[in-house]
Amino acid sequence: MFCEQCEQTASGQGCHQWGACGKSPELNAVQDLLVYCLRGLAEVRLQAKQLNISTREIDVFICESMFATMTNVNFNKKSFAQYIKQAIALREKLKAQIPETKFSPLAHYEPDYSESLSLQGENVSLKFLAQSNSNVDIFSLKLTVIYGIKGAASYTFHAMELGEEDEKIYDFIAEALVALDNQDLTLDDWVNLALQVGEINLKAMELLDAGHTNTYGHPVPTAVPLHPRKGKAILVSGHDIRQLAAILKQTTNTDITIYTHGELLPSHGYPLLKQQYPHFYGHYGTAWQNQTKDFAKFPGPIVVTTNCLMPPHENYEDKLFSIGPVGYPGMTHLDTTSDGTPDFTPVMEKALSMSGFTEDGEPKQVMVGFARNTVLNVADTVVDAVKQGKIRHFFLVGGCDGAKPDRNYYTEFVEKVPEDCVVLTLACGKFRFFDKEMGLIGEIPRLMDVGQCNDAYSAIQIALGLAKAFDVGVNELPLSMILSWYEQKAVAVLLTLLYLGIKDIRLGPTLPAFISPNVFQLLQQKYNLQAIATPDEDLAACLGSG
Repeated sequence: MFCEQCEQTASGQGCHQWGACGKSPELNAVQDLLVYCLRGLAEVRLQAKQLNISTREIDVFICESMFATMTNVNFNKKSFAQYIKQAIALREKLKAQIPETKFSPLAHYEPDYSESLSLQGENVSLKFLAQSNSNVDIFSLKLTVIYGIKGAASYTFHAMELGEEDEKIYDFIAEALVALDNQDLTLDDWVNLALQVGEINLKAMELLDAGHTNTYGHPVPTAVPLHPRKGKAILVSGHDIRQLAAILKQTTNTDITIYTHGELLPSHGYPLLKQQYPHFYGHYGTAWQNQTKDFAKFPGPIVVTTNCLMPPHENYEDKLFSIGPVGYPGMTHLDTTSDGTPDFTPVMEKALSMSGFTEDGEPKQVMVGFARNTVLNVADTVVDAVKQGKIRHFFLVGGCDGAKPDRNYYTEFVEKVPEDCVVLTLACGKFRFFDKEMGLIGEIPRLMDVGQCNDAYSAIQIALGLAKAFDVGVNELPLSMILSWYEQKAVAVLLTLLYLGIKDIRLGPTLPAFISPNVFQLLQQKYNLQAIATPDEDLAACLGSG
């Protein structure tokens, strides 16, 4: 196998024998075969669009199936066999509506279902490698585009669930998939295409933000209990707030308490969710890589709504449910109904059959809800605090968490941030320090949770709003970005920041294995993108005392 799409690849160089995430070589190959088939489907889709033939079904399918190939989403080869069959069926159905057109061999490719799909996936992967071996830097950027598109597709899929869509995003995803077969593009062309991925991802995050805020209200500062309360319970993990809302609706008046896990923690900040569902109570556990411990201890069923699934242990796999693109062999998968959400009756029945929490826990809480509306409403107060010398610097410390011990850097960094500085955080990287008591500067919290990884959009709007208030460019703000990455949504967000011209980003805990030395040097020269060093060194550099 060849996979280097996540941060925790073997020895930082890529997984070649078995995925660090738990993905087998056979599964990796079938995922590669799916992406190959999607490239052919995208070609036909572009031709159909020129003829004003409706392509929405295909657009949504491409986003969902690309989403399924992301790290820690779907480990079930049967799911991917079905995706491949569906991709070919959709392609042929669309071709039948198009007058005779000369398509590439890719658009005519037919898997042999009587033979191993894994072997066929290995063959198309080797073909892709062979096409790109002549220029390692172009190959590096091709991988960057693929991984960025996977991240953007996931945000686009979630926005679609909430009724927010833009054909320009669907157009670009198809165009980018087709471009992977173009042997005439130069290095500069691929750099520009990677930055266009960042541009389209910004639009996808904007749509998802609109879907969340239009449906559930703008997040407000909210205390979230970290301790359980007595009673039956369901744990909802992942990122999908619409599916969380569906669970809340279906469990109304059942005496079942709903807890969040992982990146659903920020959902407690949405006022219309909290007001409508009093049984929406607290948060359980920490980041995704601790789920084997968290899930085993939770006395109720768990619903995994998006990525960040780890191969489950046998001591809790019978109470685990997946939905949407998430899957694992033997795990109960709940199919969606006509309204796009599953029937969660099996989950409720499981919850009622289990013990639940037998007593209340010792009180503990964290604050969420410091999204752009909240922060920018007090922008004048923030600006005054900076001008008066009360706030010296802002740090955005966020991104993905993971199991590697060198991620302790982020905990240590936040612990060493001086008392006259403010830390903004988002995504699951916050779980390294989300429950630390950092106090206030005046009435301004020193630690503010902006939200999920897609709420990088909100963080960007905060930065732009503060830059306007200070009448300076974003890169002139007393703001440093200290980011951690793990999977492909983080790649998409990084490309968005580079598209916006954000400089001096520090990235870790290791640099992406798929970024060649020459490509990274180019990013260093243009954006001063750099790897993290030590907390002391980076703090000194950011504060101008190094």
